[in-house]
Amino acid sequence: MKAAFAADLYNEELAPVAPERRNWSWLNMATVWMGMVHNIVAYEAAAGLMAIGLSAWECLEVVAVAYAILFVTMWFNARAGTRYGIPFCVLIRSAFGPKGAQIPVILRGFCAVFWFSVQAYGATQAMDAILSTLSATWASFNEYILGMPEKRWAAMAIVWALHAWISSHGVHRIRNFELIAGPLVIVVGLMATFWGLHVGHGLGPLFSVPSHLHGLAFVGAFAVGVTGMIGMWATFAVNIPDLSRFVRSQRDQVIGQAIGLPLTALVFTPMAIITTSATVLLFGRPIWNPTELLLALNQPMITVIGGATLILATLSVNVVANILPASYDLINLFPRHLDFRRASQLVLILGVFFVPWLWFDHAANIYRMLDIIGGTLGPVTGIMLADYYVIRRQALDVNALYRHEDIYDGNRGWHLPAIIALLVGAAVTSAGEFIPAFHSVGAIAWFVGVLLGFGIYVALARKVPIPSVLGM
Repeated sequence: MKAAFAADLYNEELAPVAPERRNWSWLNMATVWMGMVHNIVAYEAAAGLMAIGLSAWECLEVVAVAYAILFVTMWFNARAGTRYGIPFCVLIRSAFGPKGAQIPVILRGFCAVFWFSVQAYGATQAMDAILSTLSATWASFNEYILGMPEKRWAAMAIVWALHAWISSHGVHRIRNFELIAGPLVIVVGLMATFWGLHVGHGLGPLFSVPSHLHGLAFVGAFAVGVTGMIGMWATFAVNIPDLSRFVRSQRDQVIGQAIGLPLTALVFTPMAIITTSATVLLFGRPIWNPTELLLALNQPMITVIGGATLILATLSVNVVANILPASYDLINLFPRHLDFRRASQLVLILGVFFVPWLWFDHAANIYRMLDIIGGTLGPVTGIMLADYYVIRRQALDVNALYRHEDIYDGNRGWHLPAIIALLVGAAVTSAGEFIPAFHSVGAIAWFVGVLLGFGIYVALARKVPIPSVLGM
């Protein structure tokens, strides 16, 4: 049967995972999410919510709503991966056609490599802080090379090597790493929380700050907060089949995600607020950046342990949320030449060429560009859900996904309803970046994108004959 597959659409990494190899339990899925939710960006997100006027308790409400929506979206988008054992880059061919699918795959891959680069550089700073604390000789290597001190280049090489080691033996080593890293990050986070409770003699001052928003102002800020929280994981909502294809049952994937995503986020957010409350009492201002907090405490042992924790947290989110999907996306582009090991190495190389040490000085440009690209993934999510549940009725001919000129080929490899839905959805969600009249759309861009992608795709796809595989 394999001989009938197109060489540019199939290799062993992209092939469906055999049922006997789908051995991830709910615990594996939960610990993977634990490792991803506990990251620096999520830690600092509470600061952004409080900065727009929400109280600490309202921050928790925003987190609850956002992660509940994410959980439902990922639960439904993960089902096809668990049922058929196929990754996102193969599943998306059903909606876009084998050639058209390259558009969302490239968009998702770009975001993954970029975020890998940025987050790995954050871990590089932590590694540099640890080694500078331990060695005066290391701290003295400050000669700049291509815009970065030589000690930072060495620290980056170490961090990149750690990523390479974890991803070198594929998804199963990543699973085993997350089984340890996810719970360990929680343990260290709990230690920081107990420290914050001790210093603050309770929840601390941030929990006593009242909300500054009421009426429509509160509703608007709440919507912005929910959309922002969802935006952190909107890319992963698209490629969740990359993980769920290894889970042994639908029950395991839904229980694992329920524990690892909304429940963990609801525990993690107050931990961040409590820890930061202690910094208000110690330093007279809230310090939300964990690295800045370590330096402010000026305790070598804490700097080393805390820095190691930040590196561990970065590794746990990077290997799953960025290296894994980017590797599959690259394999999909070059199936004749890449396997997972080679693709993950290529992700590391590409990450260096994104020169993250230069981007760090232009954070506004980073988020503006990623908001535009990420906004296009809202329509992709809507299209995927519409295709699988409404158009295909949860029935796919998996073999046809690996062939040209078969039932998913569309118009010479392009399924136009999906292409049109993506272009229209992306244009609307990105319009606010360029047209002031559409600026308000940005506050709910992901929701608008999902609804537009879903609605337009269903309307157009129903006018095109769709071969049925319901009898399979």
